[in-house]
Amino acid sequence: MRSLHLKRALPWCIALFLTVGAVLFFTQEAWAQNQFPQINLPDITINGKQPDEKKNFSTMLLLLGGLSMLSLAPYILAMCTAFIRVMMTLSFLRSAMGTQQVPPTQVLMGLALFLTMFVMAPTGEKINKEAIQPYLSGKIQQQEFFAKAYRPIQQFMLFNTREKDLMLFMDIGKVKGIKDKNKIPFYIILPAYVLSEIKTSFQIGFLLYVPFLVIDMVVASVLMSMGMFMLSPMSISLPFKLLLFVLIDGWHLVIKGVVESFNYPK
Repeated sequence: MRSLHLKRALPWCIALFLTVGAVLFFTQEAWAQNQFPQINLPDITINGKQPDEKKNFSTMLLLLGGLSMLSLAPYILAMCTAFIRVMMTLSFLRSAMGTQQVPPTQVLMGLALFLTMFVMAPTGEKINKEAIQPYLSGKIQQQEFFAKAYRPIQQFMLFNTREKDLMLFMDIGKVKGIKDKNKIPFYIILPAYVLSEIKTSFQIGFLLYVPFLVIDMVVASVLMSMGMFMLSPMSISLPFKLLLFVLIDGWHLVIKGVVESFNYPK
């Protein structure tokens, strides 16, 4: 049986080898006669330039750096803006209500993203006024553009970061002698800001849990007094939670509270 399969496969193998051989032969001839265009790759050298020759970045290195920055863009959006506090607050709200996957994660992510855009709108306007428009009109150079574009984001992060968290990372990083907050390095401000945002989100989450926890305790006490031990308190308290949340216009209060909790530089 195996020999029969080999006999059937032998002609196909011979044809395949002949095809590959022909392609390699004609390709080699074409390269020998310079019929294919020459492809010049970027010249990447390490300490290979002459002393009097101008040193420039390779196109390949610039492309690699640009792609790396694009891959880090979502993390920069999440870590340097109001996204952390808004997203964690909405997640705590869903967990406190006990609605599991309602609203869906995609809806919460979208709402958090657009609320972040709303909160960061004054910062974006300042960046556009002080950095983007002068750069497009040719009034400032690229280096000054990056410095002016970073300053509004730095001020927003500093205004929403606790002094204790800044001192923590300055002590860990052994950064001393800085009296002006605007001169604190970015690698100190960023983790301090993230830690401060997480602390604030947990405080907001605690306040969100309290009223729903009271409803769960009341419902559980009533069910125990009635002897309904086999009935889940969560299934009974969920309609009351939704009713309370709708009556007090909960979404309005939560969104208003989380947006107004941010401090803006003057």
